[in-house]
Amino acid sequence: MRFHDTLQKRWREHGTLVCVGLDPEPAKFPAHLRNAPDAVFDFCAAIVDATADLACAFKPQIAHFAALRAEDVLERLIAHIHEHHPDVPVILDAKRGDIGSTAKHYASEAFERYQADAVTLNPYLGRDSIQPFLDHADKGVILLCRTSNPGGADFQALDCGGAPLYLRVAETIARDWNANGNCALVTGATWPEELGEVRARVGDMPLLVPGIGAQGGDVEAVLRHGLTADGTGLMISSSRAILYAGSGEDFATAARAAAQTLRDTINRHRHG
Repeated sequence: MRFHDTLQKRWREHGTLVCVGLDPEPAKFPAHLRNAPDAVFDFCAAIVDATADLACAFKPQIAHFAALRAEDVLERLIAHIHEHHPDVPVILDAKRGDIGSTAKHYASEAFERYQADAVTLNPYLGRDSIQPFLDHADKGVILLCRTSNPGGADFQALDCGGAPLYLRVAETIARDWNANGNCALVTGATWPEELGEVRARVGDMPLLVPGIGAQGGDVEAVLRHGLTADGTGLMISSSRAILYAGSGEDFATAARAAAQTLRDTINRHRHG
């Protein structure tokens, strides 16, 4: 099934817009796991199993695994998700972006090695750097647009013919790059009004929204500016606030409670 179809099914049938980020930091693991031989997998798999019914997607961040020399763990974790929770899509948060010949290898890495359903990408090298990903019509291509970090405005907000660059990026992707209907955009929760401007230009295109929780994004503002007419369209991502909600042996239960609270908060505003 296409990434976008799987995502829409999660929104529609499971009533959740929560994307659970998987950013393992062993120093933050519960004490009983820190010296375990397979701690990264055990921690992440427990989070996955505890939150799967509450998630519209899982989003492992590749750098958190690569820095630990744990790329094999990432492969096993994604395989675990596909085996045990096959209706929850996996977004590989890699933010790749390079010339076309290299991009082909990055696409192979994301979709063949890791078996991800979607990948985050940097669009600033232009169409040819993204085309190898776009050609995978069944996979999600999630492109940086207006990011949640404070320095995002350094370039994204620059005037570009009467509109900020991030809006030109959004318009170009929606108009020219989305022929397969597999594009989405990253728009940070920390800039809800700007998120709304993006929504106005891209119609019902899915938006991946980081910045909720530890970065201080406001759920109500994000929903007010970003929902589509049918009350969906968003993957609201939370990582640290869910992963490290508890520090004891019941960490997975605490993570589930945090994910459920976020889902319920979102749904209260969606349906209120």
